[in-house]
Amino acid sequence: MVERVLVHIGLPKTATSYLQTIIWANRDELRRRGVVVPGVERRDHLWASRTVREDPAQLRAPEHHRGAWERVLAELASTEGTGLISHEFFAAASRKQAAAMVEALAPAQVHLVVTAREPLGLFAASWQESLKNGATTPMVEYGRHESRSSTAIWNWRSLDLRLVLQRWSTAVSPERIHVLVLDPTAPKDDVWERFASVVGFETAGLDLSGSFPNSSMGVSEAETLRRLNSRLDDFRSALDRGVFIRSFLADQRLVPRGGERFWPEPDQIEDCRRRGDETIAYLAGQPFDVVGSLEDLRVPAALDPRRTPASVTDQEVAEVALDLAATLLGDVRTLRQERRAAASSRGSRLRSAAARWRSRLRGA
Repeated sequence: MVERVLVHIGLPKTATSYLQTIIWANRDELRRRGVVVPGVERRDHLWASRTVREDPAQLRAPEHHRGAWERVLAELASTEGTGLISHEFFAAASRKQAAAMVEALAPAQVHLVVTAREPLGLFAASWQESLKNGATTPMVEYGRHESRSSTAIWNWRSLDLRLVLQRWSTAVSPERIHVLVLDPTAPKDDVWERFASVVGFETAGLDLSGSFPNSSMGVSEAETLRRLNSRLDDFRSALDRGVFIRSFLADQRLVPRGGERFWPEPDQIEDCRRRGDETIAYLAGQPFDVVGSLEDLRVPAALDPRRTPASVTDQEVAEVALDLAATLLGDVRTLRQERRAAASSRGSRLRSAAARWRSRLRGA
């Protein structure tokens, strides 16, 4: 059995996709270096988080999804080294659920890795991510309360570092909780190097080529997606949201447009500033292992001027929607051409094969 397990719980929108892409791309090499990433596939950690957080939807999920947490535990129990589990949705777990997860991993010693960033940028990015997952909540209504539900991901429950640490530190000793503060001025791979130093492995020779940033939409593009989501009632499964709304529509079609960056409403900015200050004061008084500067968790006093999503006009949405329709029509044409070419190629191969058989028959 592994002697130690590091559980990376996010926070959401703190380079988690970037880190997880590298981890899973180098899974075999990490195992050779003594770091075990358990499970059959990357989504096992997502599905395991749903079991740990007692998500009611997990009860209706396919058996393969429901068995992910048991697969993770079984692999950690049957191997040696250091275990590594990573998914940002663990951040929403309750005190009781966190304690149950740590107990299930015993007798391995559990360490927590928490990646963090200043709350304003996190808040704006999380609203966008919620839209990529099919949400329709306007920015002006977003983040107005702290949910008591462990299924609430796009909520201050999992975005406020202080709240997350207060719950999880009842299950994991603060001395074994590593808070990795993102440096907004550092190169992209800085977070990976520091993450590896916390887990305890060398990064030389590992492949980072498959990593990618989780890019943002402009303000008009985000508002267009929000309105469009309200008309996508037939796209509510996890597969539909992930493949068609998040990947195809948002990341591949709307993100490349660029667009203007934005802020939430003024009172939401002040709420983010308050949460950042409270988190810094909380961390300064606790024995957590903080990797990085606490000042990078503070919302800057002076912000560059940006629009709010509420300022986007119907005309701007119409322009984005029309451009999107034109792009999608081009996609349909390209797909049709590719299918025709594939059908023509198959026909040519069949005709060639038939000709060869006829030639052989004549020769016989």
